[in-house]
This record gives sequence, structure tokens and C-alpha cells, in this order.
Amino acid sequence: MTAFVALIVGVAIGSPDDTEGKAGQERPAPTVTAPSRAAETTRVPESPATEPAPRTTAPSTPPPSPKPKPTAKPGPATSFEGDGQYLVGEDIAAGTYKTTGAADSLIPNCYWARHKDASGELTSIIANGNVQGQTRVTVRKGEYLEVKGCLPWKKAG
Repeated sequence: MTAFVALIVGVAIGSPDDTEGKAGQERPAPTVTAPSRAAETTRVPESPATEPAPRTTAPSTPPPSPKPKPTAKPGPATSFEGDGQYLVGEDIAAGTYKTTGAADSLIPNCYWARHKDASGELTSIIANGNVQGQTRVTVRKGEYLEVKGCLPWKKAG
């Protein structure tokens, strides 16, 4: 449309009229009119040809997964039950444990013994006891606690 208006204006300016060649007469100034905004049309560019999406290939090795946060290792137990020998600091935590007494049996008796080693020799016994009611025993790291015929033990302090 702009080219058409320019062509009309160019023709009007350059066209010969009958005043040319007459001496003393001025030529009228050419009049240019621009088209109104309503007459203009906006040209929408054509959409570019769709190109195929770039080809991607999977990496040969998967990206490293985030390392899991280390969970706190479960420490030694603070309660236990059953007959056996427990290493303090590994099987059970150091501290004072209590039991409510002997388990039900023909002859109710709760035996406990603190040992300096796992040899089973009488010389390894630090302290021991036979109880029928509630009792407390304090054990230190590195000792062994042997129990027989007792109700569950729970850390008291």
C-alpha cells in the first residue's frame, strides 16, 4: 500500500501540466495526502517453517544421584530382655539398668553378673546377685553383663 501511495505522489509531481513553459506563472505546489490509519493494514509475517526439534541423545552414563544423608547409626540398646551375656558399649549402652525382678518360673530367680571379660571364669566376675524383686545394676563400657531368669531390663539413668 505504501508503494502505491508513493507511485501516485511521484506521478503527480513529475507529470507535465499546461503551466510549464509559460513565463511568469508559478506552478502550484503539489498536494500529498497520506492514507488514514483505518485504511492501513498490518501485514502479519508468515510463520516460519517448522523445523524438527533438535535431536537429543541420552548421556552414556546417568547423572550421579544425590548422596543420601548419612543416618545416625543406631547405638547400643537401652533396653533388653532374655538370658545372655551383653557387651556394654556394643550390645547395650553404659549406665544403670533396672528390672522388676524374676520371670515367672517354678523357682523365680533373677541372676545378674558384671564381668571384666567374656571368659566365663569365676575370676572375671566383678559383682553379681540373685534377686526376686526389683533391682538396679550399673555397668561401664567394656564390661559384660550376664543375666538369667529376669524380666526385661530398661536403662534407668
